[in-house]
Amino acid sequence: MIEVVAKLVRGPVFLAGESLECVVSFTNPLSALSTSASSETLAWASAQIHCQFHASDSRVQLPASEEPRQDVQAENETVFIPNRGERGQCILSTPPKILFCDLRLDPGETKSYSYSESLPLSAPPSFRGQSVKYVYKLTIGCQRVNCPIQLLRVPFRVLLLHALQGFQPLQEDEVAPSNPFLDEEMCKKDSRLLDSAVEILMTVTSRRTLHQYNISNARGRVGTFCIFKTVYKIGEDVIGTFNFSDGEIPCLQYSVSLQTEESVQEDYRRTRGQPVSISTHAQHHESCLHTASSHFSLPVPLSSCPGFSTNIVSLKWRLHFEFVTSREPVEAPTVPENQSEIITWTGAEHIDVDTFSWDLPIKVLPTNPLLASYVSPVPSSHSISI
Repeated sequence: MIEVVAKLVRGPVFLAGESLECVVSFTNPLSALSTSASSETLAWASAQIHCQFHASDSRVQLPASEEPRQDVQAENETVFIPNRGERGQCILSTPPKILFCDLRLDPGETKSYSYSESLPLSAPPSFRGQSVKYVYKLTIGCQRVNCPIQLLRVPFRVLLLHALQGFQPLQEDEVAPSNPFLDEEMCKKDSRLLDSAVEILMTVTSRRTLHQYNISNARGRVGTFCIFKTVYKIGEDVIGTFNFSDGEIPCLQYSVSLQTEESVQEDYRRTRGQPVSISTHAQHHESCLHTASSHFSLPVPLSSCPGFSTNIVSLKWRLHFEFVTSREPVEAPTVPENQSEIITWTGAEHIDVDTFSWDLPIKVLPTNPLLASYVSPVPSSHSISI
């Protein structure tokens, strides 16, 4: 038996354009003192990255040329196909890289190999929606002689920042001494891309401008809503404030939901007029009768997908507001002067109300992949025994 362990060096989250690095270790776990200990041999091992695309049959109509083909490869074949047995179709794959050929491991011996590959800048982001799914995996295939191929799949997450589409690393002559044991060009390119991404995200999401909106219905003014920015990174909090003191119509309660709109592009819709899919990521509810001001704070989950658009689907973010207002004035409770006894104020048993809603589009961008890796539920290390 041989234990195979694959570990992503920097965690399971990457920006499109970055380089993925993985260390793959092969171990013969038997002790040299064991009576049954013997050397183990593997014929070869190879690694490849692929992105698997799956579309909902009820929501997406793919052209005949793009329909996923049935995987008919037998398990005992010797051809390395990383997406063998996966649902959907492979829309992106990197060239396979051979880790070794004819590896012999003595009892207790371990050998490790490093795999590195750049993710295309134009790659779609990782996404699991109601209409489509984009799933990335690094697959390590290894085989004993005259045995079927064994596959070890390592899932990871890709974030897409459209501002990096035309990224070109600057050509600078480095005066610092070089390290002959490191692929410096790859390290420099990755470092510059990540630095550029962080700088772009900080510049765009740190801009603050007061946006003020009047809240009103057919009967009159309810209040005002203020928000200081409409562009956020995943992991940030969306903060807004309400002012009901200048309203003519009493607001009884309100709710704010942080939502995404997943819409299929018109050429790929299953039916005409197909509605968008709405997903709610955070909510805030509050009763606000006789309240002069209020505020909310909704976190953008680090596990969520930033807004994006492909030829098949687009994802947009919004704040969805719902207000419940009274049709008649509601008098505030008053306490008579010189009151010596306890008085309990109770609300009206019946109030005629109106309800209305409002959507405010916002933009959600990715964050530093290092930060997203710290809280990712996906482990960085996976293993199999063959």
